[in-house]
Amino acid sequence: MEPPLPLAGLNILVVDDDDDSRFYITTVLEADGATVMAVPSAAVALKVLPELQPDVLICDIAMPGEDGYTLIRKIRALKPDIWEKLPAIALTAYGDSEYRSRALEAGFQTHVPKPVDPGELVAIVAELVASYES
Repeated sequence: MEPPLPLAGLNILVVDDDDDSRFYITTVLEADGATVMAVPSAAVALKVLPELQPDVLICDIAMPGEDGYTLIRKIRALKPDIWEKLPAIALTAYGDSEYRSRALEAGFQTHVPKPVDPGELVAIVAELVASYES
């Protein structure tokens, strides 16, 4: 009997303006059991958030219009207060410590530089969810 997929049962919202990035992240996460909705902007993410009620948010930082910092601040301010606890990952091409600090201060739990190894991404998501469930 095969072991269960590490992300089975998780609903994940991916926000990235780049089509290829959305496709890659979605493919990786779905292969490990997650249900993924991928959207191209912060505005669309805010529209689908209440209905989707994701278990995890994975968001690019550098997007036209509203960036990932603005999006996570808006999500953290939403009512009901369940959104202040939504596990959130900043996935970004900006990998240095200054951007990491900015992401954590804005409300993300972790900051992951692109490109990310598929196994590493799955492990990060699984560990983040496990830390919230314990």
